[in-house]
Amino acid sequence: KLQGTPCKLKRVVWVLHIILILDHFTTRLLSSCCKMSDLMSEGITIVEDLHKNREPVPEMKAIYFMRPTAMCIDAFINDFKPKPKYKAAYVFFTDYCPDDLFDKMKKSCAKHIKVCKEINISFLPLEAQVFSCDNAEAFKSIYTPNSQDRDQTLETIADQIVTLCATLDEYPGVRFKKYSQPKLAELVDNKLARHYELDDNSKKKGKTQAQLLIVDRALDPVSPILHELTYQAMAFDLIPIKDNAYEYKLKDGSKKEALLTEEDELWVKLRHMHIAEVTGQIPKLVKEISASRGEKKQSDEKISIGGLSQLMKKMPAFRKQVTQKTVHICLAEDLMSRYQKNVEKLCKAEQDLAVGADAEGQKVKDPMRTLLPVLLHPHDTTDKIRAVLLYIFSLNGTTAENLNKLIQHVKIEDERGYILNWEHLGVPILSTPSMYSFRKQSRRDRSDEETYKVSRWTPIIKDVMEDAVENKLEVKDWPYQSECPSAWNGSRAVSARQKHKGSSPDDLRSGLRLILFVLGGVTYSEMRCAYEVTHANKSCEVIIGSTHILTPRSLLEDIYKLGKQPMESFTIEEDNP
Repeated sequence: KLQGTPCKLKRVVWVLHIILILDHFTTRLLSSCCKMSDLMSEGITIVEDLHKNREPVPEMKAIYFMRPTAMCIDAFINDFKPKPKYKAAYVFFTDYCPDDLFDKMKKSCAKHIKVCKEINISFLPLEAQVFSCDNAEAFKSIYTPNSQDRDQTLETIADQIVTLCATLDEYPGVRFKKYSQPKLAELVDNKLARHYELDDNSKKKGKTQAQLLIVDRALDPVSPILHELTYQAMAFDLIPIKDNAYEYKLKDGSKKEALLTEEDELWVKLRHMHIAEVTGQIPKLVKEISASRGEKKQSDEKISIGGLSQLMKKMPAFRKQVTQKTVHICLAEDLMSRYQKNVEKLCKAEQDLAVGADAEGQKVKDPMRTLLPVLLHPHDTTDKIRAVLLYIFSLNGTTAENLNKLIQHVKIEDERGYILNWEHLGVPILSTPSMYSFRKQSRRDRSDEETYKVSRWTPIIKDVMEDAVENKLEVKDWPYQSECPSAWNGSRAVSARQKHKGSSPDDLRSGLRLILFVLGGVTYSEMRCAYEVTHANKSCEVIIGSTHILTPRSLLEDIYKLGKQPMESFTIEEDNP
């Protein structure tokens, strides 16, 4: 599992009483899977920033955990020129260090380096089944027209994907969505082959029971735009949460901050539930907190000297449980307040446009009639942009005349890039005669699945996951970049071929593994799908990752920054009546 990464990192930290020096990326990497107490237990006494001025400590040794970039190498060399800041250096790179940078470091300060190793962890393990390259800037590099650094960005991403596979000890077969990013699939496959050319026993490593699918953000433009009503996705959409930190207010007016991470067991339990189910848990949580406080009061009155020690040992765990429950009571109430105030009025229209049918299953014949109430209501501009985009996506592009009217209605004449720039991703905005024959991706039949009326849409990537697990991906739509293991080449479901004994993390590791990489950002709803498909098909673990994690608002800003359309370049000829 990705959250097993700390074990690998701990093996790096093996010298007692030492300084750990990190760059920006490795700081985030360690923060995603280790606590300071974990580092201290391994002998780390000080953690420093590689790029900041630091006082020399010549009697101490230093571990450098950094990316193999020119900036990091230069900063490292400066620590030992002209006079060394530390007694010795133990250098660990996140991934492969280019020969020119390695030679530069060796020539400058080889005598100070006691260890130099590449440990292949150039990604952030955000959750048990989710990873990120932590590279939001890649979006601009990849999708900006005539980008000068697209190829270099793809090279970097490919290196990061290879380190993920190496950490998981997987050599997967590689497939990609046709017409998306074949270049990235080719890079990853070639780099995997080089990485596994020889193992520790000087033998070539064969393919493992894993498959890597590479998809592009254009595969599903709908999921990142919809108002998703599961707990985690809803929280990151409606509340300004930065670096997983949620600020909430208590009844006495004081403000507190909580981290929404896997350390919070209640968060892990609730995050993929629909908000209706979460709010159903609130009375139970309130009752448990009240009961716990009552028990504590009684124990305080009856406490004996002999029981004091046991009580003190239980107090941290008690406080932690009460705090977690308080956090999620506040968060759920906050979300419901925002939902009832504004989002509730949007959801039905959004779902009808996305699904193409209403809650009763009747086909939406006139999408404009569905959109119009949203445009007439005083929603904020961003919500109206989201609704307009869903309308355009439902039609697979609209006429120039209609688009102009929509832009004027939302009052974004000078900010039309929020809509027009989707074409840089390959998403049709303006319809053309040749596009009338464009066939939308067929969807799996989910009519038998129970859903909420305001949550009928299923991310397309869940269809992809399920089709992959059942070996139903069409080769014409999903070409092979390299041969996949025999388990993925059959014609029937993986689950029928793989006998599975249990569903614990250890059991899952012994089965098949499907890795999906979404170039251009992954949504929280798509992350949820990885867990759902894994749970439903216990013979196959699904891991999902991307260049970065996105929210609807962050994606719209990224789209807008791809290039503002000058007014004169957007000359539209109106259709003839």
